[in-house]
Amino acid sequence: MKNKSFLAFDLGATSGRSILGTIENGRLQMKELTRFPNQILQIGDHFHWNIYSLFEHLKAGLIAAKNEGVVITSIGVDTWGVDFALLAEDGSILGAPYAYRDPHSIGAPEKYFEIVPREKVYNLTGSQVINFNSLFQLFAMSQANNSLLKATKEILFMADALAYMLTGNKVVEYTIASTSQILNPRTKKFEAELLEKAGVSPSVLGEIVMPGHLIGTLRDDLAEESELGKVNVVAVAGHDTASAVAAVPAANENYAYLSSGTWSMMGVELKDPIINEQTSKNNFTNEGGVEGTIRFLKNITGMWILEQCMKEWKKEGITYAYEKIVQMADTVDPFQSFIEPDHSSFVNPISMTRAIQDYCSATGQKVPQTHPEFVRCIFESLSLKYRNVLGLLKDMAPFPIEKLHVIGGGSKNPLLNQWTANSIGIPVIGGPSEATAIGNIMLQAKAAGCVGSLQEMRQIIAESVHIDEFYPENPEAWEEAYEKFLTVTGL
Repeated sequence: MKNKSFLAFDLGATSGRSILGTIENGRLQMKELTRFPNQILQIGDHFHWNIYSLFEHLKAGLIAAKNEGVVITSIGVDTWGVDFALLAEDGSILGAPYAYRDPHSIGAPEKYFEIVPREKVYNLTGSQVINFNSLFQLFAMSQANNSLLKATKEILFMADALAYMLTGNKVVEYTIASTSQILNPRTKKFEAELLEKAGVSPSVLGEIVMPGHLIGTLRDDLAEESELGKVNVVAVAGHDTASAVAAVPAANENYAYLSSGTWSMMGVELKDPIINEQTSKNNFTNEGGVEGTIRFLKNITGMWILEQCMKEWKKEGITYAYEKIVQMADTVDPFQSFIEPDHSSFVNPISMTRAIQDYCSATGQKVPQTHPEFVRCIFESLSLKYRNVLGLLKDMAPFPIEKLHVIGGGSKNPLLNQWTANSIGIPVIGGPSEATAIGNIMLQAKAAGCVGSLQEMRQIIAESVHIDEFYPENPEAWEEAYEKFLTVTGL
């Protein structure tokens, strides 16, 4: 088969990249072309995404791809979930999209459940209740009599909005739509009643398309400016976690995955959703995956906590390479203090280090003082939280979980991977770290006919990337630490 090259735009909540991927002799080769920040934009009391700046970075990525001197078969965009852009009657984007960390949706679920019972919402959507889910953001805007929402004809989730800016064509891709708490995972359609009860017209959401759908080609002005021509733009798995899970190099279904980045998402891949009293109590979600699968998972606050600490230290004039951070954690005595990563005090505090200290003080633990103590506290707490969530998952999964595949940036942290293996008591497989971009590229390759199925994709990925294996150690010490963690956090 002739070699084919694809351009992936992979945007996370803190940074974005453009990556060139080439399928050559049955193997995937990748090259990062550009990297750019994605910073929350504060305007007054609200937090937004600068979608126009992101679009400029995408244009720079197009030019960088042209400079590589290869023919680009197609382009795909993935982003974080739940957030969306508002479009006016004439197709123009209204304002800057709200960021999920904006406080306007705090308390929105409780108010919404006074109108539609929580049990009904969960039964219809199978989605974990988080205040910033799209449904509650829209409800909060409606309750606030938001003038931009009043002028809105359609909404597009972030990946779809950026694809719209590239092509002029509007689609609503299945995997990212499934993060909204509006989509029914059984029917794969939106529940109109949920929007109506939120005070929003159901017509703002269009028809669902599946990964692999051809959105269109680059707009004339972009085709000319970048000199790439009228390249196809394909709907990949628009939700970054869905693209990442598609890149898990697993040989069979008996595994759980942990997509480790700013957020950690732990789950399993299923053919059908699991929606019952137990999954509702444990607040697990049923999100869309590739080939109509379900990503049954739970969100866990991940590297966000460390990232915010590092921002504070940078303001103090101290910058650490990631490798140094890992080394620092191993210089401190173990199991001195733990936090519950998902505690509300760590959502978006003014000072993350102070929030950690306050939590440890309030729970009667040793209060971290040095940077290594903060890092150790965070890494150990994440390892133990992963065990807690995996235990819930094992109770609900329809098959045995024999190993945990860690993908994303966190897979490059050998210390955290080893501690996770110690904590959960089963092997941890680390990699690929670029899972989201790999999934994005391979889904484009599937749309182009280079591969025929998800399992064939995974076979190519397994043969193309390096993975590390970690096996449990010190079971007694970690069992004792877990008991202490449960006591401290109240889990």
